[in-house]
Amino acid sequence: MKTIAIGVGDNENIIQACHIFKEKHPKTDIKLIYSDEDLVKAVLDDRVDAVIRGSLPASHIMQELKEYYPNLSRATYINGDDYEFLLSPVGIDEGTNVEERFEIAKNCIDFLKKVGKKPKIAILAEGREDDFGRGNEVSNSIKESEKLTKLIEENTSEEVENFFILIEKAINSKSNVIIAPNGRVGNIIFRTLVLLSSWPSYGAVTFGIDRVYIDTSRDQSIDGYVRSLILANQLSE
Repeated sequence: MKTIAIGVGDNENIIQACHIFKEKHPKTDIKLIYSDEDLVKAVLDDRVDAVIRGSLPASHIMQELKEYYPNLSRATYINGDDYEFLLSPVGIDEGTNVEERFEIAKNCIDFLKKVGKKPKIAILAEGREDDFGRGNEVSNSIKESEKLTKLIEENTSEEVENFFILIEKAINSKSNVIIAPNGRVGNIIFRTLVLLSSWPSYGAVTFGIDRVYIDTSRDQSIDGYVRSLILANQLSE
């Protein structure tokens, strides 16, 4: 029997989601975890096929996991209007420079290829191209977005386009990898699309680890946690 461990914090939508999932997947064992330490132990346990953070807080768990897997990063798997895409970085301390975001982009590309999809990458910045000069932060973000786009063009064979701040065009283009200018912006995009506008999300796929670990928001709905359980179940196969 397959085993999925999932963290239970203050949001008890997790419990209801597990009941719903179990009805359709009776051969998968669900192990409820109530502490950060036990969740980390579950990730390292060969008897556990997949782990979901659930509604436990992320910071301590990620800090602990990085002691074993120092190159961890995450990409939220969102189902938009008739298409799916990965959004990253989404951790507020992730993707802080071009090199980190390039590694994230490569991880997203590899993941999509493994699940049989052709990557199409969109790069974002904190301003339009002609906003250059409107403050150091905006100008630096624009320069970094151009550098990242060039790195991907020169080091992969995948389609990539710099949409600067125009996320609406990136989504309308059906790009299936969207790289935010940093983790704080990515986190805001996630919350706006998923938690505010109710775009379905499967949770965040975690890279840089040889285990199936799905990172989820503490504020997710019942349906959102069910989707994360479905994704963990599929990836563990």
